[in-house]
Amino acid sequence: MNILITDDHANVRRSLRELLTDAFPGAHFTEASNGDEALAQLFGSQPDVLLLDINMPGRSGFEVLKDVNQIYPQLPVIMVSVQSESQYALRCLRAGAAEYVNKNSASEELVPAIKKILDSGAKSARKPNGN
Repeated sequence: MNILITDDHANVRRSLRELLTDAFPGAHFTEASNGDEALAQLFGSQPDVLLLDINMPGRSGFEVLKDVNQIYPQLPVIMVSVQSESQYALRCLRAGAAEYVNKNSASEELVPAIKKILDSGAKSARKPNGN
């Protein structure tokens, strides 16, 4: 399994990677610190799941999600944020995210969210639209 973790804070990326390494031994991780870097990483990797922070410098996670949905429509995206679920979850799902996970509860919610995506048969897009 390949997971792309996008967050502007290195400590958050490291924490998410450690959490997921324990739950998914053998998984390969790619990291990006902003939206543009995430989009560039998508061209060089083949993630099965994209973890995408909402609030980042430059382009927001919502802007990046829109691009990902257009270029890689089969790539499941899990939006992550410190903002409350009531504030962002529905907006994320309506924008095309597969799941929303609050960073404060990631240790309890992230692994089940990824397993749910994998169990549902969602597949990552290996090629961008139009190619």
